[in-house]
Amino acid sequence: MSAIPEDKPLIVAGKAYRSRLLTGTGKYADLEQTRLATEAAGAEIVTVAIRRSNIGQDPDEPNLLDVLPPDRYTILPNTAGCYTATDAVRTCRLARELLDGHNLIKLEVLGDEKTLFPDITATLEAAEILIDDGFDVMVYTNDDPIIARRFAEMGCVAVMPLAAPIGSGLGIQNRWNILTIVEEATVPIVVDAGVGTASDAAIAMELGCDGVLMNTAIAQARDPVRMARAMRLAIEAGREAFLSGRIPRKRFASASSPLDGMFF
Repeated sequence: MSAIPEDKPLIVAGKAYRSRLLTGTGKYADLEQTRLATEAAGAEIVTVAIRRSNIGQDPDEPNLLDVLPPDRYTILPNTAGCYTATDAVRTCRLARELLDGHNLIKLEVLGDEKTLFPDITATLEAAEILIDDGFDVMVYTNDDPIIARRFAEMGCVAVMPLAAPIGSGLGIQNRWNILTIVEEATVPIVVDAGVGTASDAAIAMELGCDGVLMNTAIAQARDPVRMARAMRLAIEAGREAFLSGRIPRKRFASASSPLDGMFF
């Protein structure tokens, strides 16, 4: 029996990661719960909303980096709450100053407060400016394969299509679009937004996505730490299933014990 080949790591902006589960840091009860859930998830990349989290801007408030230190985690500043390209670019430059020249960022430019869908035109504008300014851009976008390709071609280091609206917990609503994005990918594809439970994460990985980023599904669960552990296992199981190669779907039954070679 041949040995199962070891999976390759996730590579983002030239750095290798064992974990394919990226987690957010908002909506937890407190920083201690944030720490425990992040550890249970096994995350190595944690995203931080610069406009909503203290990473040194306010010396009189608890600092998120005290519980999630940059020497242990890759801090991924994001532009949550930005509705224009100008605001998003300004927020990324602030993050770089606060994190001593850190260039890896998650770009999101929202279109409206009701849906929180991305404003693609503004996102493209901001991405172009940030890439020219030396940032490594992981970009939040819709599940349009054409737009995903455009972001990859312009130099984004990862494309992050939504599975469903942010915080909705609806799971992957158009798996065929996600599958097309994955099949055409030249950079890592990380599903971002809409995951509700472990099966959603597993489906994303079974489709061939390189990772999943989630926050609400863990932080707002009845037991966030236990849910973080469940998500970690789902990511691992989904990845193993993808690498194993599922059987084809068939309309009719196929006997588990073939009749060929039976003694009568």
